[in-house]
Amino acid sequence: MSPLIMGGARVKGITAKELAQKSAALEQALAAGNGQLDPGRSDDARSLVAKVAGRTSKAGGHTVVALAGATGSGKSSLFNALVGEDVAMVGARRPTTSRPVAAVWGEQDAGELLDWLGVQQRHRVAPDDEAELDGDLEAGDVAAADGRARREARGGEGRGPVGLVRGRVGRRREARPGRLDGLVLLDLPDFDSRVLAHREESERVLKLVDVFVWVTDPQKYADARLHDDYLKVLASYDAVTVAVLNQTDRLTPDAVGQVRSDLSRLAADDGIAQLQVLATSARTGEGVEALRMRLATAVAAQNAAQHRLAADIRASASALRADLGVNEPQLTAEVDDELVDALARAAGIPVVVNAVERDYRHQAYGRTGWPFTRWVRALRPDPMKRLRLNTRDEVEEKLAVTAGDVRTVLGRSSLPPPTPAARAAVELATRRVGADAAEGLPHRWAEAVADAATPPGPELADALDQAVVGTSLKMRPPLWWRVCGLAQLVLALLTVIGALWLAVLVVLGWLALPAVDTPRVGSVPVPLLLLVGGLVLGLGLSAAARWFAVIGARRRAERVRRRLLDAVAAVAESRIMAPVREVLTRHKTTREALDLAAV
Repeated sequence: MSPLIMGGARVKGITAKELAQKSAALEQALAAGNGQLDPGRSDDARSLVAKVAGRTSKAGGHTVVALAGATGSGKSSLFNALVGEDVAMVGARRPTTSRPVAAVWGEQDAGELLDWLGVQQRHRVAPDDEAELDGDLEAGDVAAADGRARREARGGEGRGPVGLVRGRVGRRREARPGRLDGLVLLDLPDFDSRVLAHREESERVLKLVDVFVWVTDPQKYADARLHDDYLKVLASYDAVTVAVLNQTDRLTPDAVGQVRSDLSRLAADDGIAQLQVLATSARTGEGVEALRMRLATAVAAQNAAQHRLAADIRASASALRADLGVNEPQLTAEVDDELVDALARAAGIPVVVNAVERDYRHQAYGRTGWPFTRWVRALRPDPMKRLRLNTRDEVEEKLAVTAGDVRTVLGRSSLPPPTPAARAAVELATRRVGADAAEGLPHRWAEAVADAATPPGPELADALDQAVVGTSLKMRPPLWWRVCGLAQLVLALLTVIGALWLAVLVVLGWLALPAVDTPRVGSVPVPLLLLVGGLVLGLGLSAAARWFAVIGARRRAERVRRRLLDAVAAVAESRIMAPVREVLTRHKTTREALDLAAV
């Protein structure tokens, strides 16, 4: 694609594909940054995306050039000079132009484009070959053609609200260098008009055109409205901007040079360093051909629309970029220990761990204690059932979550609510996470991160409770429970045998029946040895089992604590860290998309 030369510098061309990529990047940034970008700038950017789609969908490859200027600058006269016919109204009454007027070069239909621009007054410029043919007409034919054209114009036959002036005028036009086929030239209402509707119409159309031609005159070339409201604001559009100093016939050649230099200096102060100023006189025709050649260059490049739209996208992306940080804070992959600890206390995990430890001892004493006193344990309350947490161990149970676990998850625990201190610890921890994750981000993004890091209290509390209830606390009974329990049964049996044996011997002696020879171990009768040995060894084994139960309870409590902490960490990841990371991911996506659009 040919480069565009407008403001005196050669600008690298931009393809339709590249423009589509920039527009898609801007649209992606709007979608990702929704809610955290400035609403006004976001609405403008969405309108711009729609504008890009609308402009690029118009067939014909036309280049839309707008002549804009202040009252009395002579832009309508210049418009007529470029067209070669009196199309735009020129007169002493101000404002002269109330609605945009369009002149179209070439045979391709521009109706759809002009409808999109909202321009109703349209004129089809005769091709150059027809113009040359008109130049060979006789003088009488010329006068007749001129009169016919004026009558059609006054009667509205050739030009209505939506009509095209197609009559060929008999005025002789020399063949001009550079073809303008594809040019749509607009004469806009004065941007400083006393009529508000005229100013609004001018600004509306200026948002849609491809090339700006700012027409000024020696009296108003330094006007603040031109520079502050337009040239400074549109400084990034230098590739599609031309400045025309009209009415130079009122100045001497030296004065023209001085005014042009001063206008270039003012434009440089506005941010357009390489703006070339053309000097024209619509009355004498001076400089009109140079302007025509400049417009022909823009038409030949066939990418002025892409340049204008790309400049729009860059300006919009740069404006939206102010709502973003330079980079995103880097979060660790693991959940913060302080946050997990605060959530664990709020979830009542210390209570659960303590209950698991007591439950382990309860079960251990019941299975390894002295058989003659085990029944007393059954009278004591189950510490886990009070919390509606079932951990009853059986040999056939497995570590996998069972149907009973699912039923338990569907319910709720009876854990006590978190204390005020625990709730305060959670609030502080989540605030710290939000503050760390929002470091360096603008206000709206920092608020979004803080909101993500602080989920609603009931939702977080429910998630923590379900995490505790849904965590399987079942573990296989230790092997030493079975060994010790079996040994206790054997010792209890020996104790019972010894007691019964001694009872029989006592009854036989009381009845004075013949004595039965009792075996002995040394001097100690075996029945007494069985009774005393069973009692002593059973109670001793029970004491040892208690000591092992305390150690085992601590170990099981620690394993359960780690399991519950993992469950709480999963809640922290899904309910706090994942939303925070999602906000940061949206910030990164928005930032990268805007950087791509602003290139």
